[in-house]
Amino acid sequence: MRPISTEGLEKPTGIDAGAVPMLQWLKIEDLLVDPTYQRPIVGQGRRNVIRIAQSFSWACFSPVVVSPIEGGKFAIIDGQHRTTAAALAGFDSVPCQVVIATQEDQAIAFKAINGVTVPISPMALYSAAVVAREPWALEVADVCLRADVELLRYPLPVERQRPGQTMAVGAIARCLNRYGQATLITALQCVTQTNNNVPGALTARVIRAICEVLHSNPVWRDGGLTLLEAFDSIDLAALQSEATLHTGPTRTSQVEFMMERIRSELSVLMPGKEISLQTWSHGVQEFQGATS
Repeated sequence: MRPISTEGLEKPTGIDAGAVPMLQWLKIEDLLVDPTYQRPIVGQGRRNVIRIAQSFSWACFSPVVVSPIEGGKFAIIDGQHRTTAAALAGFDSVPCQVVIATQEDQAIAFKAINGVTVPISPMALYSAAVVAREPWALEVADVCLRADVELLRYPLPVERQRPGQTMAVGAIARCLNRYGQATLITALQCVTQTNNNVPGALTARVIRAICEVLHSNPVWRDGGLTLLEAFDSIDLAALQSEATLHTGPTRTSQVEFMMERIRSELSVLMPGKEISLQTWSHGVQEFQGATS
């Protein structure tokens, strides 16, 4: 848990908040944020907090949804941005709607409220789904753990990412559903356990391309150390750059370009373990059909 903080934010002046509504209030100092499913206030979130504080009005302030937790405190389910704005505007209490809910139910409520009413990243929804113990999210978490992959909970610039981190939760979930655990884990390890394990390497395009290549050739997929040594010689970052130059902005065409190049290089690096051109062409046609 972390408290609401206005540190580093500019305090507005000349606030006209209007009449105080007839509500029961809770002290902001008693409201905590659960980081297992709540987003940190960064980027656009910080700008929203400042905007709300600068034009603060109780008529536009909806009650904060909270749930009692140990120590006489309350976990914020919905409303950490407007609560932070109220604190920034100089208020020490906010009107709250108190619900009795377990941590899992809190995450479910957070996902339902934010997933419908305001834009929220797939990463934040995934984090909430893990806390709510939704089967698909737990399976994704297990795959990532086994492949040494860390799914980020909010967008982070590449220069601030560490090797093995990714924002591609949507691609990973779709590849898990389409190709299964064995193929997806191996595809991810072709990045995390090779020379390609650098910040920003685990993009959706890379993950999809490797999954399709390995899915089309289970012999390559099951190549173990030989496969990883082959990927040590494949520069995926350079391949992504080349795909962008040769195929333009269309994501699917970039994936297909990378698929063909990865297959071509593996055919040389893993001799005797190559699929037939007919089998490969059939796999590409299936991929195109799935993405059209």
